[in-house]
Amino acid sequence: MLSLTTITTAQRGLAMSRIVQWSITVALAGFLFGFDTAVISGADKPIQSLWGLSDLQHGLLIMSMALWGTVIGAIFGNWPTDTLGRRATLLMIGVLYLVSAVGSAIVSDPWLFAFFRLIGGIGVGISSVAAPTYISEIAPPRQRGFLVALYQFNIVFGILMAFVSNYVIGSVIGDDAWRWMLGIEAVPALIYTLMITRVPRSPRWLILNKNAIEEAASVLRLINPAADVDADIAAIRDAEAQEQSAKAPFFSRRYRLPLLLAFLIAFFNQLSGINFIIYYAPRVLEAAELGSQAALLSTAGIGLVNLIFTMIGMSLIDRFGRRTLLFIGSAGYLVSLVMISRAFFAEALGGIEVPMLLALFIAAHAISQGAVIWVFISEVFPNHVRARGQSFGASIHWVFAALITLVMPWILSTFNGGPVFAFFALMMLLQLLFVIFLMPETKNVSLEELQRHLVGDNVRLRRVRLSGARVLR
Repeated sequence: MLSLTTITTAQRGLAMSRIVQWSITVALAGFLFGFDTAVISGADKPIQSLWGLSDLQHGLLIMSMALWGTVIGAIFGNWPTDTLGRRATLLMIGVLYLVSAVGSAIVSDPWLFAFFRLIGGIGVGISSVAAPTYISEIAPPRQRGFLVALYQFNIVFGILMAFVSNYVIGSVIGDDAWRWMLGIEAVPALIYTLMITRVPRSPRWLILNKNAIEEAASVLRLINPAADVDADIAAIRDAEAQEQSAKAPFFSRRYRLPLLLAFLIAFFNQLSGINFIIYYAPRVLEAAELGSQAALLSTAGIGLVNLIFTMIGMSLIDRFGRRTLLFIGSAGYLVSLVMISRAFFAEALGGIEVPMLLALFIAAHAISQGAVIWVFISEVFPNHVRARGQSFGASIHWVFAALITLVMPWILSTFNGGPVFAFFALMMLLQLLFVIFLMPETKNVSLEELQRHLVGDNVRLRRVRLSGARVLR
C-alpha cells in the first residue's frame, strides 16, 4: 500500500504534467504567431515583382499589413481575453489564423492579400495577450518563467519552420511557390484549434470575472492537489478587493511602474532590430553579397540558432532570473550589432562574417529578450488588469514592429547596413542602462506578492528588489 507521502508526490507529478500539457497546448498559439510572422519573408520579393508595387506600397500592403493587424489585436486583445475568457479567446485565434492562411494563398490582387494578412495579424496580436496571460495564471511561481517562455519557444520554432518550409517549397515549386508558402499554415492552425478545446478555463479569470468559485477550485486542485484551495482563492480575492478599493484608472500613478516596465521592455525588444532581421533576413544577407539561395539557406540557419538559444534561455530563466538574462543579452546585442555595422561601413562583405554575427545577434536575443519579454509583462500587472497590461505591452511591441517593417524597404534602398545596425546598437546601449538602473527581478515570486511590491501610489520609479526565496518559504 502506498504511503501518503508517495501518493502526494505522485499527485504532484501528475499535476505538473497537466500544467505542462496545458501550457504547451496554449503556447502553440506562439507557433502560429512565429510561422505567420516569418513566412512572409519567402514571399517578399516575388510578390513585389508580381504586382509591380513601389517600395512604399510593398512595405504597407504586403510586408507590414499583418503587423498593423497585430497592433489592432494587441490593443483590443484584452477585451475578449477578459470578457469571453482566456480559453475562448485562444480558440478564436485559431480560426483567425486558419482563415488568413487560406485567404492569403488564393488571392489575386494586393488589396485582398492585405486584408487576409490583416486578419492573421489580428490573431497574432490577440495571442500575445491571451496566451501569456493564461499560462501565467495557471503556473506555479517557481516554474512560471519556464512555462510562459514556452510561448516564446513556440514563436521561435514557428519562425524556424517557416524558414525551412519556405526553403523546401521554394526549391521544389517554381511559379507561385509563395502561395504554398503562405497556405501551408492552415494545417497547424487547424490542429491548434482542435487541441485548445481540451484545456480548462483560467481559475483566476473564473474567480474575478465569473465568480465561478467551484469550477475555479476544481482547476486549482488539478494544478496543486496539496494546496489549501480556500486560502488560494481568498488571496486572489483579497488582492482584487485591495485594487477595487483603490478605484484607480489603468493609466494612473498607481500603475505607473508596471506601465513603465512594460513599455520599456517592449520598446527595446523591437529597437534591437529583431523583426527587421526576421522579415528582411534574405534581403540583408543578399546585401552582404551572398547569393539568393545561399541567403535563404542562411536564414534557415539563423532560425535554428534562434531555437537553440531560446531553449537555453528557457532553461535559465527561473534559475538566473529575468534581469540577469537581459543583462547578458544586452552585451551580446552590442557586440554583434557594432561588428555588423563595422562590416558594412568597411565593405568587408561576401564572406561568413556577417552571417556569423547575425547568428550571434539572434543568440543574444533568444537567450534574453526573446525568453523574457512575455514572461515579464505577464508578471508585473495585478490580476484584474493583467490582460489589459499584457495588451498594453504587446501593443507597444507591435506598433514599433509595424513601423520598422513599414519603413525598412525605403531605408534599405537609401542606406547600406552600416548606419542601420549602428542605430540598433545605440538602442541596445540604452537597454543596458534600463536593466542596470530600473528593471526588478521577478523570479520565484507569486503574482499577488508582485502586486504588493510594484503597484501603489507611493511606489518609487527605481529598481525594486524582490526576494522570491523569502516569499515562498
